[in-house]
Parts: sequence; structure tokens; C-alpha cells
Amino acid sequence: MFNTFKRGGVHPADGKILARNKAIEVAPLPKQVVVPMSQHFGAPCKPVVKVGDLVKKGQLIGTIDAFLHADIHAPLSGKVVKVAPMPHNTMVTCMSVVIESDGQDEWVEGLPLQRDWQTMSCDEIIQAIKECGVVGCGGATFPAHVKLAPNKPVDSFIVNAAECEPYLTCDYRAMVEEETTQKFVTGVQICMKVLGVSKGYIGIEDNKPEAIENMKTAFANVPGVTVVTCKTKYPQGAEKMMIEACTGRLVAPGGLPMDVGCVVSNIGTVIAITDAVCQGIPLIERITTVTGDCITEPKNLLVRVGTTYEDAIAFCGGFSKQPERVIAGGPMMGFAQYQLDIPITKGASGILALSKDKCDEREEEPCIRCGRCVEACPMGLVPSQLSIFSSREAWEECKDYGVMNCVECGSCVFVCPAKRNLVQYFRNAKGQLKMIQQAAQQKAAKG
Repeated sequence: MFNTFKRGGVHPADGKILARNKAIEVAPLPKQVVVPMSQHFGAPCKPVVKVGDLVKKGQLIGTIDAFLHADIHAPLSGKVVKVAPMPHNTMVTCMSVVIESDGQDEWVEGLPLQRDWQTMSCDEIIQAIKECGVVGCGGATFPAHVKLAPNKPVDSFIVNAAECEPYLTCDYRAMVEEETTQKFVTGVQICMKVLGVSKGYIGIEDNKPEAIENMKTAFANVPGVTVVTCKTKYPQGAEKMMIEACTGRLVAPGGLPMDVGCVVSNIGTVIAITDAVCQGIPLIERITTVTGDCITEPKNLLVRVGTTYEDAIAFCGGFSKQPERVIAGGPMMGFAQYQLDIPITKGASGILALSKDKCDEREEEPCIRCGRCVEACPMGLVPSQLSIFSSREAWEECKDYGVMNCVECGSCVFVCPAKRNLVQYFRNAKGQLKMIQQAAQQKAAKG
């Protein structure tokens, strides 16, 4: 196999030793959950419950009439005590439904189901995934029912099992534990059936030999599925990098995986698809790694959506020392947090608490034109020049230099000796360009 992407990449210390050998633990039922109406790429949902309503686990509590969205469900049974904007891990606030647990954890009537995916039609499978609000669990949170219905022909289904983000180990544990392995194997077959493809790839970095061997054994009798041992190199888990490693195909700038005949998904997503299709269980819990040198006992938790960071950290023994930074996700692509009452969402792969020793807090300095960011960029961009354009608000120049192709992996920041906040420049530029485009579309629509 091709085994890695050819251009750029870096090798950060992975920090996975803290949690990689910690078996998945079921987190205790929280006394209260905060369930955001935006946990997906697309239109935010609107609450369909009100304060005082009694809800059951798995009950629909948020939806919207929009093509690109994912329904939201109650993660436990209890009473709705608040419907209001609440803190969010990637937005300042988000409309949320706050549910106080009744301690019973009762399913809504009719769940869970017992269905045989092999006798279901492709349309029935897609509908089941849609009704259960399954999204990409690797962080992108793209609605799974949309991804599994590409509008171009595809021939390959790829599972991104690289988990290249430092510290995070939730996907690794899912690959080595029996229950999740069984669900994963079923989910891959379901996805291949829906896509109508005969080729499947499981891409795993070579720093996870136990997972590689377990996956080879698990898929030994599944026709068409190949376990690809990928070189350990960040960002191997990025969609376009994984496609290149598994198939040798290159997605053009601005292109999508389906343009080269591929659909890529994450391990957690595939497991959630199995739950949705076979049992009708919505995406109301996920595996999340709580780790870092400031966590007393790092763990991989099966935790309900809406559980606060504070509750999850407390179950891991709290902080062993005061963290300099708490991050939603990993250190390369995650978002720094300023409070702990934010909820775990469908895309929350990790909570990371790092001490000052693990954080480089130097002030940003002017670019010294060393070119290291250019060498590291897996997309072939010139980050140094893009950052200068962005700082000068030269948005059209940013566009011409390909800022919209940036995958925000942070490789450029990792190697920059001047510690320039390059990804922040690029996110700002992309946001400005999107606003310019929207304004132009609105003007054109008005005639």
C-alpha cells in the first residue's frame, strides 16, 4: 500500500502513553446535562421541548427543516429545566436544552429496537442514520446520512483510524476492545452496503501495532476490506492525507473525497451507525479521552452527550495541578477553553489539560522567512505569506494563495520558530471570505 502522504507533515510528541492502556469506562450518569442545539456541521436545530417537559432517553428534543442538519436527542430521562443560550466549546454560546436527571435513565417508548441490517434496504438504513442524528465523531461533525449518499459515484469506503492527534486514545481503545470492535466491523459492512462499494480500507498509524493486529483478525472474513498500516506522521488522519495513504489518489485543491471515488469516516461514527441501524439508538453518548499531565487519572470514558467538562474531569480525579490550558480536542487542532461548565458534544473526542511546562507561551514574533512552514504544510501552501496577507486584511490575496484549502492542522504553527499564530490568521481569512461571498450572493439575489 501507499502508506502515507508525500508532502509535508510533522512529528509531534504524541503523549498517548497517559491513556492508551486505560480501558473504556462508563462515566456515571450526570445529575444534569446541557444539550446544545448545534453539534453538527449545518443548520442549528430548534428545541421541540419546553421548560417543565418530562423527557425520556433517546427522545427527540431538537430538529429543523433543513437539508444539512442532525437531529438532537435527550441523553437521559428527566425534566427540562432550562431552554436558553449556554456556553459551548467552539462558540461563545449556543441555544441549549438543560435536562435534570430523574436517576431512572428510562428509554423513550420503542427503544432500543432489534433490526437486521442485512435485510434492510439502503434507503431504510440511511433513514435510520438520519433519524438518530449521527454525525462525524472525529471532530468535523458532518451529518452521516448526507455523507453516505454522495452525488457522485464512489468505489471505496475508508475509515480514518489514524488518530494522529497527540494525547487522544479513544479510537485506539475502540479498536482493541471486544464490544466496540464487533460494532465497528458491522458498521463498516453497513456503510459499504449503502455506498454500493466492494473496497474498504482501515487506515491505522504504525504506532498502534495492537490495534493493527486486532483489526486484521476482526476483518479477516470480511470480503474487500484491507487494513492499511500507515506511517506515523501528522496529520495522517486528515481526510485527504488518509485517501492518499490508502489509495494513492490525490484530491485536487478545493475538491472533495467523492471526486476521487472515496467516502471517509471515523471509527466513532461507524460504531454510532451500527447502534442507529441495528437498535435505533441515537447518538447520545460517545467515547471521549480525558487526559493531560494535569489530570489525576487520565481515562477513556463512555460519556453522555451534555455532560460538562467539570463532571468528566471530576470522575478522573480532578486536576493533579493547576492547568495552564484546557483544550477541547487535541493540542494541534483543539480549541482552548476558558470555563469548565461547557458540555461534551457529539464531536468531542478529547478533553486535554496541560501544565505550563507543556505549553509554549512565548509571544508571537515577526516572520523570519525561514520557510519551515512551507516544508511542513501537507497542502502545499505558503503559510508565511498567507499570514502576512491576513494580517493586512488582504482577503483576495489570501484567496489567490489558496487559504480556503487549508485544513487547519497546525503543522505550520508547530514548526514556526517565531511562534506565529498562523492557523488563527487563516481561520479569520476564511471567515472573512465566506462573509464576502454571502454578501455577494445576497446582492445578486436582490437583483
